[in-house]
Amino acid sequence: MAVSALNITIPSTPQSTSKPTGSNKKRQKIVRVVLSILVMVILILAILYGTWRRKKRSQVKLPDKPVETIEEKYIMESQDGDTELLSFSLSKISKSTNNFANDTKLGEGGFGPVYKGVLDDGQEIAVKKLSKTSKQGLGEFKNELKFIAKLQHRNLVKLLGYCVQRNENKIKSSILGWSDRFHIIHGIARGLLYLHQDSRFKIVHRDLKASNILLDMDMNPKISDFGLARMFTEHENEANTNNIVGTLGYLSPEYALDGIFSEKSDVFSFGVLVLEIVSGEKNRGFSYENGSDNLLAYAWRLFEEGKAMELLGVHMRNSCVASEILRSIHISLLCVQHHANDRPTMSSVVLMFGEEGALPRPKKPAFFCQRECASTLPNFWQWHNNDNF
Repeated sequence: MAVSALNITIPSTPQSTSKPTGSNKKRQKIVRVVLSILVMVILILAILYGTWRRKKRSQVKLPDKPVETIEEKYIMESQDGDTELLSFSLSKISKSTNNFANDTKLGEGGFGPVYKGVLDDGQEIAVKKLSKTSKQGLGEFKNELKFIAKLQHRNLVKLLGYCVQRNENKIKSSILGWSDRFHIIHGIARGLLYLHQDSRFKIVHRDLKASNILLDMDMNPKISDFGLARMFTEHENEANTNNIVGTLGYLSPEYALDGIFSEKSDVFSFGVLVLEIVSGEKNRGFSYENGSDNLLAYAWRLFEEGKAMELLGVHMRNSCVASEILRSIHISLLCVQHHANDRPTMSSVVLMFGEEGALPRPKKPAFFCQRECASTLPNFWQWHNNDNF
């Protein structure tokens, strides 16, 4: 049987589809390019539209909202984590002080008045109100918030929060007997020790004075007003400034004359404050006999003559403890010595108050007489007449 060859013709697939496949690839490439361009154009248009919308929105002014106020600035600038404080509404603060009534006013300083307030839960507060004519600007306002918010001590005023939006319930001098005064001196010393040594930061207050010491119901002193405070680095002992601020009568000589301040500047102010608490007199404006002595000079002369007890205010003499008074005067004179290096640290001061041993003999203090200083020192002091002891 003859078998013929079977001729099977198999179509050449590559040959028959080579052109269409190339065409498809070309079309797909074109489509991809076009789609990419469209996506890019859409994204660019979306970005431009979003920018335009934000710009448009930022140009819209909301009605009845003050612009560029201190509170607006502070709230915006505190977004970086300067403080973690509560923000009180002005209406709440106003209500707590009976709309800042005169009979709630505790005192007034260069920054403005301080009012006593009572919150809805019965908590008593002191409200520091920055006046329009205040010498304390936004920087000092923020400075005070920053320090008080981060510092916690029983003898430092506690800051509850802020509202950025002493005819004084005065305790008369005759009411404060010696035991209360001695308790106040100890508390102030412990508060300063905390600032200088025991807090997370080394703080120099720079404006320690009677009107910046608040008293609670138990006569515990609270150091307040940190608007002029400065933070020191771990290895920094002193600083120098051309912008000398503070209160005449409490300024150390190196700070008043040369702009040099350190923790020893606060020690000097503390010494002056102790003499004021003991005597019931203010250093500034004090005069004795011929008017040439200020309180520091008068205390020094009595100490040298062995008559230091005569410095004590008359209304306290029936309730006094002579040893405590003499020790307080002695320590205060150590604190107001002319040279900063001669003054003790606050840790030494606290130890001296707690012990009964002999004290080193003080050197002559810096004698500040108002009329002598007036002709040589610039007019930079902030003096307030509400220092009552």
